[in-house]
Amino acid sequence: MTAHPGPATARALPAAAAGRAPAGPARAGGAPADGVTRWRQAGGVRLLTWPAIQAAGADAAVTARGGGVSSGPYATLNLSLNVGDDPARVLENRRRLAAAFGAGLGDFVFARQVHGAGVRVVGGADAGSGAVTPDDAIPDADALVTASPGVVLAVLAADCAPIVLHDPVAGVLACVHSGWRGTVARAAAAALAAMRSLGSRPSDVIAGVGPVASPARYQVGPDVHRAVTGAFGRAAAALFRPDPQPGRWRFDLWAANRLVLREAGVPGAQIHVTSLATGPADPPDLGTSFFSDRAARPCGRLAIVARLRRR
Repeated sequence: MTAHPGPATARALPAAAAGRAPAGPARAGGAPADGVTRWRQAGGVRLLTWPAIQAAGADAAVTARGGGVSSGPYATLNLSLNVGDDPARVLENRRRLAAAFGAGLGDFVFARQVHGAGVRVVGGADAGSGAVTPDDAIPDADALVTASPGVVLAVLAADCAPIVLHDPVAGVLACVHSGWRGTVARAAAAALAAMRSLGSRPSDVIAGVGPVASPARYQVGPDVHRAVTGAFGRAAAALFRPDPQPGRWRFDLWAANRLVLREAGVPGAQIHVTSLATGPADPPDLGTSFFSDRAARPCGRLAIVARLRRR
């Protein structure tokens, strides 16, 4: 794994990142998904994108369930080699994602995720890691950081928060997997710290937070409540909703990761959180739904993928 220092000279953010319309046409097309994300169709694969990130010089997307070849609980675009799906089908799914993203599978870097806050800085020499076998994935990492254009970072999730962080000034990018454990450990803040080592500043970062288990159904017990309260103190109260079952709460993973990002120095106006949750769509539609471990076990995994464009 290699570290690539990025430039840290001019610090003016692109207009889109500062909440203003970009001067030129935005690269993110497709149908609006909600107020901050848009759908983009590429072949048979449907990708959820952030116009603010696209306009600032990076490509980033979350995969919906449709467009793949897996079946049963993995139908259809499962992207994980570690959940019991047929590896040949997963590799075909990954090839389809790569084609939809305008990349080769050898451009991707996958991590061996462990629900922690481990971060690895990767570069061109790491391209292809974990792409065709989990054996050579980047070990013990829930966040990947790069300053190398063309390298495609890939993180898998199914209810945990998939997060992309882009500093368009320094030219640094990260993808983060943050479930409740990673959120308590502040995985997104750890990624921002690694980005700093490459010349990034949190105040210049644009963040996109993807689909998670809805706060309306993400039930947690005393162990999670204690861990979150211990990590966030008084601020933790706003991260829970009451649950009808005694000794249970509903946890807001979106709000918790927004808090982590704000505490780490990312301006609130530069944090773009989708309102689309994991789990079945209503009405049922694989093209607009996302895998959910809480809704069905076993299940597949979505991917958040991102790369820096060459300047």
